[in-house]
Amino acid sequence: MKIIIILLLVAIVVSLFSGAIFLFRDRNGGERTARALTLRIGLSVVLFLLLLLGFQSGLLESRMPM
Repeated sequence: MKIIIILLLVAIVVSLFSGAIFLFRDRNGGERTARALTLRIGLSVVLFLLLLLGFQSGLLESRMPM
């Protein structure tokens, strides 16, 4: 579970930087930029849901003292 979370974080960062590169290279249409940022939003939602599921099921635990 933790490896999947790390891979999703890396994919989110890669998508963010690729969107920035497409933004600067593609001056007239931003279809590739929009696609990269849409992918990043989708990956972020999947990561958030995976974290919720992990905490709810007990597979992930918080190390912060309560």
